[in-house]
Amino acid sequence: MAGISGKRVVITAGGGGIGATLARRFAAAGARVAVCDLDGSAAEAIGAETGGIGIGADVTDERQMQVFFGAVETRFGGIEILCANAGTGGPAASIEAMDYGAWKACVSSNLDGAFLACRWAAGLMKAQGSGRIILTSSTSGLFGVPTRAPYVAAKWGLIGLTKTLAMELGPSGVTVNAICPGAVDGDRMERVVAMEAAARGVPEAEVRALYAEGTSMRTWVSADDIADSVLFLASDAARKISGQVLAVDGHTERMT
Repeated sequence: MAGISGKRVVITAGGGGIGATLARRFAAAGARVAVCDLDGSAAEAIGAETGGIGIGADVTDERQMQVFFGAVETRFGGIEILCANAGTGGPAASIEAMDYGAWKACVSSNLDGAFLACRWAAGLMKAQGSGRIILTSSTSGLFGVPTRAPYVAAKWGLIGLTKTLAMELGPSGVTVNAICPGAVDGDRMERVVAMEAAARGVPEAEVRALYAEGTSMRTWVSADDIADSVLFLASDAARKISGQVLAVDGHTERMT
């Protein structure tokens, strides 16, 4: 895709799932890729596979992220593209039964991690007068989802962060957009399905079917579907697109 080859890309939570697919797809398009992940071994494996950087780091830990960002600056000298992709599904419980520690951990992983990554990238991108920031929100950032309050609140927060940063950084030539995946095939959604089924007291198959039935296309999506849209937003074709929220979900009509 035009405008990707040779670019320096940073992906948080790049050790598996959507993040690992993004790393592979950007590398295949000729980009230089740096990933961090809470699973250090997974991050290192992706770094080795893509010929880039892979470092274990907790996106909610400012010191660990400073080490990661410092390594990127030392080896790459800067970046053109940031994919603030890290997050966790968090707990599933009614609000009155929600554990405060679990709430804070979920919000921090999804929202604070994006803040730290965007704060670092913004300084570099403003100085060079260009850049692309793409945040991973969710269709849960567009709807309410019973029993998933911290995750939903954090994903809505990422939409607000996207809109605000687009306004702040636009005058410096930096675009900021959010991608909203629907139900993505993979281990993470299988864990979410199991958690929601347990919280509601229904079979997992029922929850899985409800995710598909809530979309116009009656479908789940793949990590490559998400990567297609992220690479588009990072390409020359999207150079004047900013402050937008792109759902890749088969058109969600209602949540489970």
